[in-house]
Amino acid sequence: MSAPPHHDHGVEDLCAAGTRLYEQALRCGRVKAEEAETAAPCLLSHGLLHPAVDDLAQLEPVAPAVALHRLLRASGARIAEERRREERLSTLFAPLMRKEGQNAASSEPASLRILSGTERINEAITEAMAEATSEVLCIQPHVHYSGPRGERAQPVAMDRDQALLDRGCRIRTLYQHTQRHQPLVLARYEQLRGDAEARTLDEVTDRLIVIDGAVAFIPAGEDGRLALEVRHPALLTYFTTTFDRLWRLALPMYPQAVHRLSRGGVTPRQQAIAALLVEGLTDAVIADRLGMNIRTARVHIAKLAATLGSESRAQLGYLIGQSGILDRDQRRSRAQPPEPAAEPEPRPSP
Repeated sequence: MSAPPHHDHGVEDLCAAGTRLYEQALRCGRVKAEEAETAAPCLLSHGLLHPAVDDLAQLEPVAPAVALHRLLRASGARIAEERRREERLSTLFAPLMRKEGQNAASSEPASLRILSGTERINEAITEAMAEATSEVLCIQPHVHYSGPRGERAQPVAMDRDQALLDRGCRIRTLYQHTQRHQPLVLARYEQLRGDAEARTLDEVTDRLIVIDGAVAFIPAGEDGRLALEVRHPALLTYFTTTFDRLWRLALPMYPQAVHRLSRGGVTPRQQAIAALLVEGLTDAVIADRLGMNIRTARVHIAKLAATLGSESRAQLGYLIGQSGILDRDQRRSRAQPPEPAAEPEPRPSP
């Protein structure tokens, strides 16, 4: 059986295999080079093992005291270099800040700022969340958690979200209904500890993060590499009010989830599709709006047509209108969270 893959890490996060093999080398005096290269190459890259003089196929351990002294010295050198970098930055920006100060009386702080690059965007969001004292509002459309990009972003978001919850803050998040059973979304709420809530809608807006009602982040481009940082009070009030209205219409998902109920054999998802069909939207647009692939959307459309007895697309639109499934009172009751009598799903155990 092959050894599990080894992931790069710092020496301060020495893996279990590395710790075990290093202890074995200290106890026995040496270990096989082949074993170390396969199970714990980190011991070689971090200088904790070195080839034996009399047998290059064997590796001997560096004494822990010697290794610690060397690593602390390297750490001290990095800290000193960072301090020198800070001094250079201060020297560079001091005259620029003085020039800015000369015009401070005639200029207001920027209420809108473009952020470029995923790393810079994440830094700005992390910095703002580190200063949060109350609540973070999030709207996460389906695109954020799909594909490798979503999987890479998840650990970053989890760390800063948990740090915020640990300070007693609250997080409310809106998703689309199609994300209620996505593994990444479910895993997020199984791991988070604190005052985190989530609800879902058929459709949501593009991504939005509002922190303490003081700063918001929205996309400024389609590829996710540009974001707009917003500190304008009127816009922040608009974002917060819009979120709260959507929140009241949304279906609870976490910490206590509820099921949507079918009406007359037509499921809530098919009702959402029916509403978009009567607007004359194409299958592709409907799929995108509801966060599903086009094949799934067409399956739902076919089931809806079969339920209503439609034999053509034109007839389907007519039958939707005649069926009453989109009556305003039904749409309103469907949008509201179910009555307390609805049986809740069990909350994930810690």
